[in-house]
Amino acid sequence: MRPLVDAGLLDAGALITATSITGYSGGGKSMIAQYEAGGDAKLRSPHPYALGLAHKHLPEMVAHTGLRTAPVFMPIVADFYKGLAVTVPLHLAILRAGTTPARVREALAAHYDGERFVRVMPLSDPETMAGGFFDVQGCNDTNRVDLFVFGSETQVLVMSRLDNLGKGASGAAVQSMNVHLGVDEGLGL
Repeated sequence: MRPLVDAGLLDAGALITATSITGYSGGGKSMIAQYEAGGDAKLRSPHPYALGLAHKHLPEMVAHTGLRTAPVFMPIVADFYKGLAVTVPLHLAILRAGTTPARVREALAAHYDGERFVRVMPLSDPETMAGGFFDVQGCNDTNRVDLFVFGSETQVLVMSRLDNLGKGASGAAVQSMNVHLGVDEGLGL
């Protein structure tokens, strides 16, 4: 959302929702053990959690998006080890007048231009559309974040995907350390 706020396409006071789907590795040792033990048929279907609307990442979402209000956030854990996708649905009517899905994508591309580990994918990514399904695990085993914009005449979906283990906290720590030390930011990733 930060690129959209910074570009003046989205008001910082906008009320936003976000849904994530993640592999079970993000739940820590006990969740990993629960899934890997098998035998619980309930674990085969996706599980929304943090339904008290107080997820631990909400404060950083506000801090990094430029939004004044935390999004309504619904995280979902599913029966795969790693991978993460976050989707933010937007009605074009809440964006600056005349904003199109192409303009949303352009704002993302301009914001992340030159970022080595961020790819802004083509509008309504033909490869994704041809497959019919979004590959949540498409960035696994990389330090990359892929950003997508899918849109219609009235709505847009802004989506990101990453490896929640590689690009998650551990990868971010290594990359931040590298930047701090003045070495190649990809060293050790």
